[in-house]
Amino acid sequence: MQIGAQLFTVREHTKTLEDFAAALEKIAQIGYTTVQVSGTCAFEPEWLRDQLKRTGLTCCATHRSPDKLTADTDAEVAAHNTFGCTYIGIGSMPSAFDGVADAYERFKTDFRPVAHRIAQLGLKFMYHNHAFEFAKTDSGETYLERLMSNFSKEELSFILDTYWVQTAGCDPVWWINKLAGRLQCVHLKDISVYGNDARMAPVYAGNMNFDAIIEACGNAGTEYLLVEQDDCYGADPFECLELSYRNLKSKGL
Repeated sequence: MQIGAQLFTVREHTKTLEDFAAALEKIAQIGYTTVQVSGTCAFEPEWLRDQLKRTGLTCCATHRSPDKLTADTDAEVAAHNTFGCTYIGIGSMPSAFDGVADAYERFKTDFRPVAHRIAQLGLKFMYHNHAFEFAKTDSGETYLERLMSNFSKEELSFILDTYWVQTAGCDPVWWINKLAGRLQCVHLKDISVYGNDARMAPVYAGNMNFDAIIEACGNAGTEYLLVEQDDCYGADPFECLELSYRNLKSKGL
């Protein structure tokens, strides 16, 4: 498995192309060899291709605009081919926070054709979870389970966010095992406690059982362990990425 950096962590440092290029340099200097591109300024595919080559990085996955994916799926696939990325991700189910049941039906209608077309063109559509996907449907299954059944394994895989699984009151290891075979990418971020408040933390700086999580990922066929920290609470996000990287490397990764 390869350790990668989720660029959403440093999104405040990728608002211009100049800053984006500098951020890629810093991440490469830490030791990361691959990134997930998410939360950045707009860029041309050729620009990203050249920046990745310059820094020695690859792009293993993205989070793309839902509107762009539905409007011109072929163009999105062509862009990913330009900068050498197989996994086209979406960061969330559109409008789910306003009512997951209705949002799910819209998502299924809008994105089954997208997922099918991406698969036809040789890439893979990836869904990233938060906590709401673990709400129970009327039938008693979670919405994440419904995604598994309504989209084929060939058309949809998952970028499982272990932090949000744990936040939802679920067991990340259990879900990693359940998603085996369609879990090429996993997001790693830890949970620390401040009083009664939970906070995001660098990997192995909090309370999550990452030894068991990483072992399960290896058994599930995961290719990329992607470090993400949405909120660094005033700390330098590059330093947070570096601490996570050092901690993971100390485990033999």
